[in-house]
Amino acid sequence: MTAIQESIQKRAAELLESGEVTQVIAWTNGRFTNQTSPLFIQNAADAGKIVFNEYCVNTLAKYVLNEKIAGKVGVCVRGCEARGINRMIADNQLKREEVYLLGIPCEGMKDRETGEALDKCLTCTHKNPVVYDELLGAEVTDTVSEEIDKVRFAQIEAIEGMSREERLEYFNNVFNSCIRCYACREVCPVCTCRECFVDQLRAGWQGKQNNLNENRFYNLIRVFHIGDRCVECGECARACPMGLPLMELNRKWIRDLDELFAAGEEGLSDELDNTLGRYKTDDIEEFM
Repeated sequence: MTAIQESIQKRAAELLESGEVTQVIAWTNGRFTNQTSPLFIQNAADAGKIVFNEYCVNTLAKYVLNEKIAGKVGVCVRGCEARGINRMIADNQLKREEVYLLGIPCEGMKDRETGEALDKCLTCTHKNPVVYDELLGAEVTDTVSEEIDKVRFAQIEAIEGMSREERLEYFNNVFNSCIRCYACREVCPVCTCRECFVDQLRAGWQGKQNNLNENRFYNLIRVFHIGDRCVECGECARACPMGLPLMELNRKWIRDLDELFAAGEEGLSDELDNTLGRYKTDDIEEFM
């Protein structure tokens, strides 16, 4: 990955020096060799701090909103970031002309603790960015979707094979472990409400107690909110300090929406197409 790293550093410096962008969002080294963290630079002289290696696990898309400043922002995008950027544009959170996308082909990242392939990368269907202004490196081969679907939906099928009592116990254990830190919300590129329902004290949708009912309410409502917009970046599960299988809930929605409404994958373009927010006369309606 050294060649790509050098290309990112070179282009970041050039873009900042020319004034074409006012900030570049990339990655930099952490304290240890298996750690990186998001990097935000506004001076060309800092471009040398940029790194790109197998431990760049943070997906950068949401930081474009969180760290937004005046002027065009340059951001490194792999398949996951690119889909997130597209979705944010579709949701009117960004304008395409506000970002300069440095496309990076990616064959997957490694878990910082185990050194094994990162879970979210095992189910990646787009190893090349789906949108970019320039591509830094040669494209890599995408995984055939039929093969990857076996991994994407394996756990869902296992859960669906449980009895009602077994499923209840399984999800009670999951939601009991939630500490409601909201890390999943903060890193999600499609969690972009200016005020989250859990913070609406006057409406009182969500209590502050940390118990099974409150935790279940938060997690299920969040899934409803992002169900037809999830780009499968896997950041929610990666960032969860309790290791909750949050993508299982998302993928249940993704698979069902695809089977019922041919929803397909989100974030492949920046055009708005909310499956749950549109009406079509040819929708499947066997349940009626």
